[in-house]
Amino acid sequence: MTSIIKNRSVVSDDWTVVRASEDGALPGVDALPAGKVLVPLALWQAARDTLVATKSKAELGVWLAPDSEPADIVADFDKITLIGVDFPVFRDGRGYSTAYLLRKRHGWTGELRAIGDVARDHLHHLARCGFDAFAVRADKDIHDALRAFTEFSVLYQGAVDDPNPLFRRRAAAAAAQKASA
Repeated sequence: MTSIIKNRSVVSDDWTVVRASEDGALPGVDALPAGKVLVPLALWQAARDTLVATKSKAELGVWLAPDSEPADIVADFDKITLIGVDFPVFRDGRGYSTAYLLRKRHGWTGELRAIGDVARDHLHHLARCGFDAFAVRADKDIHDALRAFTEFSVLYQGAVDDPNPLFRRRAAAAAAQKASA
């Protein structure tokens, strides 16, 4: 079984990421593996009712491609447990915006997983955008990747994980210190 980073710990991954075949064809619902599946948005949209009828919410997740619209899955938040965002190549950063929109604009509170070409260099920034799970590329050391979360001691800008920029945090700390003096 493969491992992922979830909530900054290495854990076993019991989800199967379903991808289209090389010719672009999506598998049928009857061809899906047993257990938890993370299906592409296109398959979800084509077979939503069948998937919901054959799997429990705890076994269903949907992954979004870089050009997917996050709003397209909002109405189905109550039917899935996991949303994945695919990074097909290292240099494609559209998934950062997708994660931010899912968390801040659309209110997704469930697991948000980065899949695809995910490496240590991404992790800290992905977490700041709202990701809490990371399927690190198989050719990368997942335990080494964990160190990405501790490499920065001071964060200047606000993000999903802390919306206050450094100058506001400093001002609040100074005000609290002045009030207690």
